[in-house]
Amino acid sequence: MALAVTAYTLSDNDLPAEYQGLLRILRLNPESRIWAHLAAQVSQLTETKVLVAAAGLLAYSLFSFVEAVGLCFRVSWAGWLAIGESAFFIPIEINRLCRHASVVVIVVLGLNILIVWYLFQNRRRLFRRHHS
Repeated sequence: MALAVTAYTLSDNDLPAEYQGLLRILRLNPESRIWAHLAAQVSQLTETKVLVAAAGLLAYSLFSFVEAVGLCFRVSWAGWLAIGESAFFIPIEINRLCRHASVVVIVVLGLNILIVWYLFQNRRRLFRRHHS
C-alpha cells in the first residue's frame, strides 16, 4: 500500500529528475549501464501510466490485506484465495519460459507448482478454524 501511495504522490512530478536525484542521494553512478537503462525506462513513464500502476498496486495490496485477515482467522475462502493467487502466476511463468527459457524461470515455475499442489492437498488441515 505504501508503494501505491508513493506512486500516486510522485505521479505529477518530473520523474526523470526525481530519479537522478535519488541516484545522487544513493551515490550511484548514473552513467552505469544498468542505471542508464533504468533512466531510459523512467523517462517513458507518463502521469497516466503511474496513476494506473498506483491503482493496481492499491487493489493488489487491499486484496492481500483481505487475504491475510482471512488466513489469520483461518476461514476457508482465504485458503482458496491463497491457492488461486499462487496458481494465477503459473501461466505467466509458462509464458515467460516459452519466450525466454532459463534455469531461474524453470525453478520458480517448479516451486510455484509444488506450492499450489501442497496448498491444495493440505487445504483442510491448513485452512480450518481451530475451535476453543
